[in-house]
Amino acid sequence: MGQTNGVDASAVTRVQTLRKQLQAASYDYYVLDAPTLPDEVYDRLYRELQDLEAAHPDLVTPDSPTQRVGEQPATQFTSVRHRIPLYSLENAFDLAEFRAWEDRWRRQAPETGAVDYVAELKIDGSAIALTYEHGLLVRGATRGDGVSGEDITQNLRTIRSIPLRLNTDNPPPVVEVRGEAFLPLDVFHQINAERVANGDALFANPRNAAAGTLRQLDSRIVAARKLDFFAYTIHFDPVEAVSMKSAPPQRNTQWAALEFLKTLGFRVNPNRQLCQSAQDVQAYYDEWATRRTQLSYLTDGVVVKLNDFALQQRLGFTQKFPRWAVALKYPAEEVPTVLESVSFQVGRTGAVTPVAELRPVQLAGSTVARATLHNADRLAELDIHRGDTVIVRKAGEIIPEVVRVLGELRPAGAERIAMPTHCPQCGSPLVRPDDGAVTRCLNSSCPAIVQGAIIHWARRDALDIEGLGEKWVKQLVEQGLVQSVADLYSLTEQDLEPLDRMGKRLAQKLVDAIAASKARPWASVLYALGLRHVGTVNAKTLAQHFPSAEAIAAAHVDQIETVHTIGPEIAQSVALWFQVPANQTLIERLRQAGLQLVAAETEFPPADSGPLTGKTLVLTGTLPTLTRPEATAIIEAAGGKVTSSISKATDYLVAGEKAGSKLTKAEGLGIAILSEADLLALVGQG
Repeated sequence: MGQTNGVDASAVTRVQTLRKQLQAASYDYYVLDAPTLPDEVYDRLYRELQDLEAAHPDLVTPDSPTQRVGEQPATQFTSVRHRIPLYSLENAFDLAEFRAWEDRWRRQAPETGAVDYVAELKIDGSAIALTYEHGLLVRGATRGDGVSGEDITQNLRTIRSIPLRLNTDNPPPVVEVRGEAFLPLDVFHQINAERVANGDALFANPRNAAAGTLRQLDSRIVAARKLDFFAYTIHFDPVEAVSMKSAPPQRNTQWAALEFLKTLGFRVNPNRQLCQSAQDVQAYYDEWATRRTQLSYLTDGVVVKLNDFALQQRLGFTQKFPRWAVALKYPAEEVPTVLESVSFQVGRTGAVTPVAELRPVQLAGSTVARATLHNADRLAELDIHRGDTVIVRKAGEIIPEVVRVLGELRPAGAERIAMPTHCPQCGSPLVRPDDGAVTRCLNSSCPAIVQGAIIHWARRDALDIEGLGEKWVKQLVEQGLVQSVADLYSLTEQDLEPLDRMGKRLAQKLVDAIAASKARPWASVLYALGLRHVGTVNAKTLAQHFPSAEAIAAAHVDQIETVHTIGPEIAQSVALWFQVPANQTLIERLRQAGLQLVAAETEFPPADSGPLTGKTLVLTGTLPTLTRPEATAIIEAAGGKVTSSISKATDYLVAGEKAGSKLTKAEGLGIAILSEADLLALVGQG
């Protein structure tokens, strides 16, 4: 082995490699908000670098990732300096490492006897610092590099669990509240469902979705995403603290501070616990290892803090972490399997997504045979080859994804997988914008695009064409019977009968179902058209403000943008869609076919009518006879509003079988629980 200044040359090379990898990952995560390295991989590399630097102190440099909190923040927002550094936490990956952390802080304060710990669930979101002056929210900032962050006050003001003014008549002159902004799981699922419908790339997990949302320049997009917030600590102005003769109780302990935050109007995680020993911490950690799957948000560990603020102050900080707190992480479930091939799916907007076809394997309670590879960048980064052994996990415990490739197990002569240059469905050249991550087929006649558009058109929350499933749509497209959704309305029984396993009876039922879809309201038609970024909620909002296809087609992008919750990106998408001649032809053909392109008087009842006027309801579980869209329609027809998340503003929870965490949360908040029968009775349909 070679030597460099007395240090093993291989150690020098490895340290340099690790720094480059970690710095690149840190830039992607903190600056671009586009993480490319899973947390567990980053943590493993980081700790390897720590160990090497500990063994070879001469290799430590000021620019090492171990010597600072993170990279510089992005520049799209104003950079602001934190009054108190917003440190990240040291990680412990098992209870033995937690004990080692406890031993370290005790060596710093050897005279300390028995202590209390506060154990809180570690929310998988984005750390936020909120500054209040005389009770008024004046600034909200991201963590950034821990010293400076980005001013995103306008976005944070849209989060309803963040008070704009503190709930006290005697607020401190200056106070800073810190916590975690996150995306509830049901909202995350809803956003991804809409992205699937729009042909957009999925968010890998709620944390990425929350981070991306907070950096939206249009605060209306942030408001529509329904982020939430848990407060977890409070800092008072140091000058004011010195001037006070004695500290009030809330400044003595972490537990008291959390209780004080509740009185100020903040959401504080209810699943915290005051622990009197390390054994209590272990019991809390073990309990939530399984219970966390029942929560309405993701948590990836437990944050343990010394309860006594005076002891916290004595222990202070390292260059990167507070000595008085640690994050006790849960292991992410990962399994190895073999990549058999990669398929390339073409969505209805032409987006091409690489999908790993895997040797089936059990993962997090289910059999996984396919996993997303996201896009061309991710495919290239993994350097994936046919026959590779890959590590798979569920991103955010939801979407199976390939985490990494075990290159040392690669078969000899294995074929490298790359994105195709031409559409796998129609052979047209694929296009990828210079500033985009998505590769697309732009051929509107591509069978995959046509097939996807018709499947979307027939969805239950769109035109609700019963019986028109993927199997029949594929045959209709392959045999050239439909090249547009408008072609559906000229189909006859004679056209359909020859289809494989169709027959006369099914053909008649399908023709009748297509004809019945003509009665679907204007809002459903607008959603079914498949405009990018227009889901069911936005379609309903747009249809209410533009009660006909003619009205919305004539609207300027500025007019569309003035509609509440409709941001510039959505407005631009809508305006451009109606300017395309082929789309204008489609609208005319649908009009001639008899579809509802004008809102009926009963489609949007006055706000002051109906037994549920002014009431907010949430649906959960499986109802005995009603589908989710049917129950929603009944509630809205009665003047009520349906939202996806439980909060103090919720008036009723309509619960069916397998209600899950929403039911538990509603019971905890004292919200009235309705059965399907209760709902129907309430609206006069019992």
